[in-house]
Amino acid sequence: MEGTLSRSYVSSYCFPNPNHYTRWGRIFGPRAFDSIAGASSGTDRTPKLHSGTSSNTADGSPVRVPPSSRKRTHKVNTEVSPHRAVSAVRLLRIEQGGAFADLLSDKGRKALKNEMDYVERTLGFRTRDLEDRDVRLVSDVVGGAVRWRRYLDHLVMSLCNGEKTFRDMEPLLLQILRIGFFEIIKLGMPPYAVVDENVRLAKVSLRPGAGNMVNGILRKLVLHKEKNFLPLPKVEGDERAQARALATIHSHPVWMVRRWTKSLGQEEAVKLMNWNNTDPSFCLRVNLQKGYTRADLVMTLKDMKVPHKVSVYLDDFVRLQTGMQAVIQAGLLKDGFCSVQDESAGLVVSVVDPQPGETIIDCCAAPGGKAVFMASRLRTQGRIWAVDINKARLRVLKETSRIHNVDTVLTAIHADLRLFCVNHLIKADKVLLDAPCSGLGVLSKRADLRWNRRLEDLGQLKQLQDELLDSASRLVKPGGILVYSTCSIDPEENEERVAAFLLRHREFAVDPVHRFVPAGFVSANGFYNSDPIKHSMDGSFAARLIRSVSNSF
Repeated sequence: MEGTLSRSYVSSYCFPNPNHYTRWGRIFGPRAFDSIAGASSGTDRTPKLHSGTSSNTADGSPVRVPPSSRKRTHKVNTEVSPHRAVSAVRLLRIEQGGAFADLLSDKGRKALKNEMDYVERTLGFRTRDLEDRDVRLVSDVVGGAVRWRRYLDHLVMSLCNGEKTFRDMEPLLLQILRIGFFEIIKLGMPPYAVVDENVRLAKVSLRPGAGNMVNGILRKLVLHKEKNFLPLPKVEGDERAQARALATIHSHPVWMVRRWTKSLGQEEAVKLMNWNNTDPSFCLRVNLQKGYTRADLVMTLKDMKVPHKVSVYLDDFVRLQTGMQAVIQAGLLKDGFCSVQDESAGLVVSVVDPQPGETIIDCCAAPGGKAVFMASRLRTQGRIWAVDINKARLRVLKETSRIHNVDTVLTAIHADLRLFCVNHLIKADKVLLDAPCSGLGVLSKRADLRWNRRLEDLGQLKQLQDELLDSASRLVKPGGILVYSTCSIDPEENEERVAAFLLRHREFAVDPVHRFVPAGFVSANGFYNSDPIKHSMDGSFAARLIRSVSNSF
């Protein structure tokens, strides 16, 4: 998400709210995760919390009554690792659709207290308070465990005496094992410490038998790792078999692997999956409207000892690989000094090319990253009409515009674009449609998104995108500009949508973007494309279309 941290600052750049359009809301809701061995496997597993008691658990012990159903206590357990307790509970909430994969928030210590409250309600005890190091570990562990879910589950199942044992595991027990496996394999933590701490968490939060099971499985993993032999599938056989193996090794849904292998080739598909599995980097855009400069931001980051590099593509942007928590805690975002916005999103604004005095409509504007950036480019002269169907996200947009001193030129409008274009005669110099999309270009930042997308969603999304494009086109004055953008790398959502639109609307033609963005981002047909592998930023797309002055069409 650009420019604001209301829900999570990476939660939705141009990715739609789950109920962004009521008619289409069902395709954005929580999904059962893919099976760990592929769509054809019978090992699909989406854990649900047990209620009451059942006969036995995976370790043969009676199921403990969930702590959430007992009377709330205020016991503090100083022996349990805070980051592991918070991570386990947050992973549970993510799988149940009640949380996102990142912990970063502009609410500071209050957000950390909320996390510990969730631990107490779920496990029945609190740990010591989270320190800065713990917060970083929670972000690493939760984001990593979500990204590597298929890979981790394959290993857990291989080492836990069979598929039935894996399928019968309680959700919390599985989360603890995922944490332990990730810490040992991907974070390279000392195995003895990981085993000891996760066994303790399982015993305290579940029962001694669960701790014994965690101990046995993690020690088996350590032996395999020491022998440099993890039980992973080989990439061999027919196309489907290879896709299933790659999906496990690189922890992606099988349908994505098959789609990318077909369109990009296996080598490029693997590179893309590797990018999606890396720790995401972020960008800050300095707020020029408040009189700050990039030099001011660079100096501040140096004083804070936050590693950074200035963007080579945009004058207002600075890249960060680490240190976002420090930026948040220092209040730089809350004070409007800067905002979080990927360069790929900033380059979409460059394609729009806002000029002082222009009237611009941002059709799916909330939470407002691009709208606020465009408003700052107007230099207090002109008007941005920010239209969105979601009231809560519009409130965030309004607050962000106030913090960034652009509320005098930005007006938020709560409306469904498809009705707004019929009920209002307004015509704008430029119209931006940052359309709801699959978000396949932002999988590095959205760790959980890969598991919440299905191939079937693309067909429904394409129809929605066509409807919104038709509606947005009605708001463009003769000679005006329509920019269609997504945070997807899929041609069906990008080039194919534009081609279909141009067949329906002969009054529009492509206006090549080479005047507005560096040459490396311009495709052969004059569109803007950012490539995660080539440009080390989110994948995105934009087409700039100009409307004929003549109304003869």
